[in-house]
Amino acid sequence: MSEQTKNAFFSGLQQNLDQLREQGLYKPERVLASRQGAEVVGNDGRTLINMCANNYLGLSGEQWVAQASIEATEKYGYGLSSVRFICGTQTVHKELEQAISTFLGTEDTILYAAAFDANGGLFEPLFDENDAIISDALNHASIIDGIRLCKAARYRYAHNDMADLEAQLQAAAGKRHKVIVTDGVFSMDGTIAQLDKICDLADKYGALVMIDECHASGFMGATGRGTHEHHNVMGRIDIITGTLGKALGGAMGGFTSARKEVIDMLRQKSRPYLFSNTLAPSIAGASLAVLKKLSTSTELRDRLHENTAYFRAEIERIGFTIKPGTHPVVPVMLFEAPVAQKFAARMYELGVLLSGFFYPVVPMGQARVRVQLSAAHTRAQLETVLKAFEQAGHELGLLSK
Repeated sequence: MSEQTKNAFFSGLQQNLDQLREQGLYKPERVLASRQGAEVVGNDGRTLINMCANNYLGLSGEQWVAQASIEATEKYGYGLSSVRFICGTQTVHKELEQAISTFLGTEDTILYAAAFDANGGLFEPLFDENDAIISDALNHASIIDGIRLCKAARYRYAHNDMADLEAQLQAAAGKRHKVIVTDGVFSMDGTIAQLDKICDLADKYGALVMIDECHASGFMGATGRGTHEHHNVMGRIDIITGTLGKALGGAMGGFTSARKEVIDMLRQKSRPYLFSNTLAPSIAGASLAVLKKLSTSTELRDRLHENTAYFRAEIERIGFTIKPGTHPVVPVMLFEAPVAQKFAARMYELGVLLSGFFYPVVPMGQARVRVQLSAAHTRAQLETVLKAFEQAGHELGLLSK
């Protein structure tokens, strides 16, 4: 490649980046100089109330979680320099897989380096051109990418629309196996999938059901088992994927949990599992400690939902528009990308860490700041955040006087 051709390539990238900035679509990164938590320290030394982490149960920065990670490292070492089927499986991995299965009410579980890998490696080993995948239109990017790698016929139903789901199931009637695929909770809107109705349709049309529980495991449902517990369909979900990187400790790592036959096939043919290094033992050990704690108490889950109910009521009282629901993801709608960017920047100045979300992450004209409640937030912190919302809203002309 000539120097001129190379320069044209890099110049084109820079022009695209400049255009993103001009359109208000460029995504800056906030650098933290502290542990994750309800309060964090930015690299400028300022203490901020953190309202945009997936730290639902407040465990990411907890010392006992870090200590469990240290103890696992001391026992099992830093890493395995291998994939699982060669020489990369330790007892801590098998113990964690069993603990996840018990927690979710499934037969077996397989671990991945990330939940993106769990979804990316799920469909191709299990389904082929004789089968059909019926997917919610707003499913996570990892689900979409995983489906693209599979040869099965693809059907998409309108978001959370049960009538359209039934129509797509009817359209796929001639296929050998059918699987309905949905996020348990949709992370941009906080929408909870109607799993009870989905399972009824699956029974009616002879379909499997797969759910992604990344924004549910640990705190949805009466004992935190997830969306399937929330909708009282435990035992009716065939495949569950999820993450260890949100409520369940906050590091990284993903999993798929299902019948033993499903998990065994994934161990044999799932490419992200076969060709990626084993999950670090420190993460496995800490995640195991988290699951043990969550199996003995619902205290953190209960506190999270109390914080969520309070914040949702108060932010609407102030005058902001939010997406309705009960989930700790609270989308505060600002509609235009530049407005969301300006609002997040002003909130940062006022000591609150938030991020703006806009196209292509959400549909055009649906820009927002996404608030995420945590069990670690105190009432005083939430009151401070609400005051900052009110101040920034008036300053930017978003609230009536």
